[in-house]
Formats: sequence, C-alpha cells, structure tokens
Amino acid sequence: MFDTVILLSSALERAIFMTVLSEHNPFLTIIPVETLADLNALEPDTLATARLIAFVTGVIVPVDVLDRLGFGAYNFHPGPPGYPGFAPAHFALYQRAAEFGATAHVMAARVDEGPIVGVEMFSIPHGTSVIGLEGMAYARLAYLFWSLAARLATCGKPLAQLPLSWSGKKTTRRDVAAICGGVADIPNDEPDRRIKLFGGHRSGTAPAIHLHGVQSGTSLAEIGFGAAGVPEPAADEYGYAHSSELGHDESRHA
Repeated sequence: MFDTVILLSSALERAIFMTVLSEHNPFLTIIPVETLADLNALEPDTLATARLIAFVTGVIVPVDVLDRLGFGAYNFHPGPPGYPGFAPAHFALYQRAAEFGATAHVMAARVDEGPIVGVEMFSIPHGTSVIGLEGMAYARLAYLFWSLAARLATCGKPLAQLPLSWSGKKTTRRDVAAICGGVADIPNDEPDRRIKLFGGHRSGTAPAIHLHGVQSGTSLAEIGFGAAGVPEPAADEYGYAHSSELGHDESRHA
C-alpha cells in the first residue's frame, strides 16, 4: 500500500513541499533526504511502500533504489524536453532559443529519458541572463510541483504520461568544456558570448581564449567558489554528484 513519499531536495524546498504534500494527504509519511548516503540508508521495506520525488537535485539515484520503489520515482528537471542533460539554461541562451520551460518526468535508468508527465513552457524575454532564465524555470518548476502534488501524495497509480518526447542533444560537462576550451576562427562576438553565458558556470570551467599560444581563463575555484573548506562533490558528465563506486555512466535520473 502506498503510504510514503521520499522527498529528495535541498533544505530550501523541503519544508514547503512537505507542507504541501501533507495538506493533500495528512496520513502520508514523508521522509526527507538530501544525499546519496541518505538514500542508501533507507530500508527495503520502506522503499516497497514509497514513491520518490526528486526536485532539482544533483544526487544520482542508484538503479537498485529505483527498482525497489513500490510506487515509482519522479524528477523535476529545470529545463524543457528540448534541453535534456546538463546546464539547460546556458545552452538555451547560447543557441538563442525563443522559449524555455520545466519538465516533470518518470525516472529511468538513463538520464532524461523517462516518460514525461508534466511540462511548463514560456517565452524567453529579450536580454534574459542565465541567472534570470534559471530563476524563471525554477518558478515554473515549483508551479509544476504544486499542480502535481495532489496526485503524487494521494494516488498510488502512476501519473498519466503526456504525448511528448525528449528531443535535442543531451548536453554534458564535456559539451561545456568544449565551449569553454576556445576554438579558432570563431566570429568576433563569440568569445564575449561564451564568457557571458558560461563564465560563471557551476561546473568550475570558464571560457578559455587562446591568443598567441597563451590561454586566458578563470576557474570558479580561482574566484572562491567552494571556499570555506567545503570541497566540491565529484560529478559525472552531466554535472551531478555521485559516489565513486558508481563510475561515470549515464545512470543519473534528472
């Protein structure tokens, strides 16, 4: 019997989302988790009666955890179906996309390939920055969670799938590195665009411009990102934290 939701999110969303889910189902047990260790500590009996909800998380959900969940797992991806993978807002602006959005989908064994159960789309205002676009997507994603919360909290049956599919290139950290690596014979405005869109990226890589054999670039570590003695977590090619034993495959479910 469905009686538990495992909420994989940051502390920022946790209290609000737990309140929303509890209002829809006061008898629901909600287990907040934030790390891979939290997930691995869950008992098989707990997973058997639970549904997992992941919201903008960088944690890899192991496939064996997905397989043991009795009522499925859903992820809230901060980009539209046309921008699966890593840093969707950055690539949307880089490609001069006219619209963007947020996606809710079933977690599958491979990143951003699960059936889609919810989408919110919007036009990108002229002059929008990366931070601005990520904020707009986050707001749509929060609304998407709110709109699906009743079904997620009360119905043990799978959510209805939309007649939509993922499309576009599934971007990775390697794609960011390729853009930030600098290439020859690019348009005059291209270096400025790359620095503007990828210069503050959370991957720790910033655009590097090669002039006369000299590389110019700044990493996030150089400007204090991850300071105060807090190490950045290891990340897979999609930019998500992982445990070393999982390797670098595509078993992330965002």
